[in-house]
Amino acid sequence: MKAASAASFSVIANGLYNAGGLSFGPDGNLYVTEAGIGGSGACVPPPSGQGGSLCYGRSGAVTKIENGKTERILTGLPSLALPDGSGGAGPRDIKFDATGKPYVLIGYGANPAFRDRNLGNTDLGKIIAPDFKTNSWKTVADLANYELANNPDGGDVDSNPLRFVIDGKKLVVADAGANDLLSVNTDGRNLQAITAFPQDILTNPIFPPSGTPSNEPAQVPSQGETVRSQFATQAVPSSVAKGPDGAYYVSQFTGFPFPEGGAKIYRVGADGKPTVFADGLTQLTDLQFDPEGNLYALQYANQSAWKGNLDGSVIKIATDGTRTTLLSGNGLESPSALTIGSDGAVYVTNRGDSPGLGQVLRIENTKSIPEPDSVLGILAIGALGVGLLHKKRATQPPIDRVVALK
Repeated sequence: MKAASAASFSVIANGLYNAGGLSFGPDGNLYVTEAGIGGSGACVPPPSGQGGSLCYGRSGAVTKIENGKTERILTGLPSLALPDGSGGAGPRDIKFDATGKPYVLIGYGANPAFRDRNLGNTDLGKIIAPDFKTNSWKTVADLANYELANNPDGGDVDSNPLRFVIDGKKLVVADAGANDLLSVNTDGRNLQAITAFPQDILTNPIFPPSGTPSNEPAQVPSQGETVRSQFATQAVPSSVAKGPDGAYYVSQFTGFPFPEGGAKIYRVGADGKPTVFADGLTQLTDLQFDPEGNLYALQYANQSAWKGNLDGSVIKIATDGTRTTLLSGNGLESPSALTIGSDGAVYVTNRGDSPGLGQVLRIENTKSIPEPDSVLGILAIGALGVGLLHKKRATQPPIDRVVALK
């Protein structure tokens, strides 16, 4: 990736805890979710069955950024994390409907069967409608329970909703753990799966060296182990945006071993069938269209996450398919979400997997450099004319998948 020499950014918020989605409210202020650091409450096992347990607390929050000042305006939201506060699952995204009403998506990142059994009545894995004035909220829809009851992709039962978009009176959600795209009315009725995303088959994948430290040791091939030349990995849909053509565009984080250039952007039309719109990307965490129909894609890391270099990128895909990089590295590290302001600047939650070190960046001067062969990775254009990583144990080794983004 080539960083744009003209691009620069300013830090407009600091000290966030597992920062996630962000959105401008009807008052013109910027709102960002913080998944929190869990707590000392009851715990659930990680999806893979290996590594530390994820323990419950009420450290999740929604923070408002106004005139350079930050204020947590919704607190006590459910949170789930490892004992050191990493791997936070909690408030993941926030959006406002046409009337200005806010909705907040709460992640989970484990088997839904353990949620109520171990933790009691929490709002993990649900969409809520908050009231900032009273620091309260109402449950709109239970996404994790839908996965438990229906399991649309037919794989392991897991739920970790990460991002959503409001489409009229519908909330459309990407569930990274369930590998599906869900739809529910804003009043909570008619919760259903729009589509499930297929596994990818990697040919001659590159794995971490034997003995590489991992919170999920089963991921790393043991000394002398023969690794299959073909390896199945889950899609891990990480975000959804509605395109100018009315279709939904869904980013892919990809499962272990997080192949470089292996992430796609899917287009889901009225028939509910996913087709590849763009490929050749790496570990995507968010998507956003601007008013001109350009699509902005956010890379969590430009290299496979296990390599330890978490420099990310903001990539612009123009309506003619040309790709440009607005910012790559140079302070952009493990970014988790982005939005576009009315000022044309791109706002990004940075260090989204670092509790207490999270930031919101404002990227300006977004004149950028075209990527080599940038048009070749665009497919099926149609009417547009686009952390700690918890893994889920596969039913047959060595298949693994990422089900939660830190």
